[in-house]
Amino acid sequence: MVSLNPVQIFQAGAEEDKGETARMSAFVGAIAIGDLIKTTLGPKGMDKVMVPTGPHATGIQVTNDGATILKSIGVDNPAAKVLVDISLVQDDEVGDGTTSVTVLACELLKEAERLVNAKIHPQTIIAGWRLATDAARAALTTVARDNSGDPQKFNEDLMNIAKTTLSSKILTQHKDLFAGLAVEAVGRLKRSGNLEAIQIIKKLGGSLSDSYLEEGFLLEKTVGVNQPKRLENPRILIANTSMDTDKIKVFGHKVRVDSTAKVAELELAEKNKMKEKVENILKHDIQCFINRQLIYNYPEQLFADAGVMAIEHADFEGIERLALVLGGDIVSTFDSPGKAKLGSCKLIEEIMIGEDMLLRFSGVALGEACTIVVRGATQQILDEAERSLHDALCVLQQTVRETRVVYGGGASEMAMAHAVQQEADKTPGKEARAMEGFATALRQLPTIIADNAGYDSSQLVSELRALHSQGKTTMGLDMVKGSVGDMACLGVTESFQVKRQVLLSAAEAAEMILRVDNVLKAAPRKRAPDYGH
Repeated sequence: MVSLNPVQIFQAGAEEDKGETARMSAFVGAIAIGDLIKTTLGPKGMDKVMVPTGPHATGIQVTNDGATILKSIGVDNPAAKVLVDISLVQDDEVGDGTTSVTVLACELLKEAERLVNAKIHPQTIIAGWRLATDAARAALTTVARDNSGDPQKFNEDLMNIAKTTLSSKILTQHKDLFAGLAVEAVGRLKRSGNLEAIQIIKKLGGSLSDSYLEEGFLLEKTVGVNQPKRLENPRILIANTSMDTDKIKVFGHKVRVDSTAKVAELELAEKNKMKEKVENILKHDIQCFINRQLIYNYPEQLFADAGVMAIEHADFEGIERLALVLGGDIVSTFDSPGKAKLGSCKLIEEIMIGEDMLLRFSGVALGEACTIVVRGATQQILDEAERSLHDALCVLQQTVRETRVVYGGGASEMAMAHAVQQEADKTPGKEARAMEGFATALRQLPTIIADNAGYDSSQLVSELRALHSQGKTTMGLDMVKGSVGDMACLGVTESFQVKRQVLLSAAEAAEMILRVDNVLKAAPRKRAPDYGH
């Protein structure tokens, strides 16, 4: 006889959401994330303040960078986590568009919710979205232009892209200065695209307008006592080794001695061992020794006696970058002086920035290396300026690789929306409604940009829609005057690679969330009782 009792297939404590409930949970979580950060979109977007909590929490963050905001908040909803992940991937992949990709995915899901409520199946919506994505990508490729054959025009494109990227950041008041610094720094890379060669140093004091680009490499360390402060054409050994044997290293062992003289012998043995190590280092015929770890008093004195500049505690990132720009290897053993690859530069000298002493390496082996020194009044301003500058450098690096550019100010989104709408008009069946929803979601980006500036978005977007239907694909939002303007004349330019990545990532993420019809939550792991020992 068949039992009518419900069958429990999940572990006790596990939860399951099915069908409409699961889909609604996904929509609500993703739309909440989009609504959270959409006010930061565009040149007139607002900032968010992140206040850490907990016993060891220190410092607040003030930013309008989408990836930074989403990385800092704790998210429990699975669909919301998907949007956080695509924002972080966008940041890693192209460096900018982190807010746009999240907001576009959110708007797509709002349209999907409306269509699902109209009894259109999710798979039908997805089929329509795929047709819309192809049409939008084709339209974006059509409106893109490539000036890589004309160096002067391409340099103008790079400047305009840098200014457009920085216009929505804290650096907007000084975007001409920082755009110039970013373009010059990326221009030095000679298409190698290695952003590790560009270092950003933050120094409190002065104002953002006091920031500048320094050729070569700056290291925030000082030289040891009684050692040379300036070296010309030095041979440089970069190392990661222990130089702290002032102390007896017999940890974990018991040593029985008859008198304190025996302890002194142990200390002397350690000292001789360190002296031998320093002598092996000096056999490399070097004038400068840079170590990732500390250099204690005795070895520092030995280096000073030999006339060698010794720099200690250069952190791991500094050591890695130094090895790159000086053309040397990081070594840990010193028994084979002939095999170690030494670094070189034309000059090492001490300079002062604000109240801090730094070491400047000029004429480094990697000629493209440079340092951007950012000045500012508070640590929060410096941190946000560094994030903004990093975004601009990443976008410029992508543009040097993929040289096509498109117009900003909502022009690209309106061109794509117009193409998708035209394709929807030719498409029979329910997929056409999904494509219309896709076009509506694309038009929401310029709508939000206008709303964030306090302008009449309905008027501006309807004007843009009419102009784009007449084939005027360069028309977008002039956020200074609060009107419609020609982006080609205003120089509002964006990277083709960034726009394409925003389109594809948002569509894929929204499609993945829309496919969900079941949410399973595992039972919490039981803690074993601790009876003590």
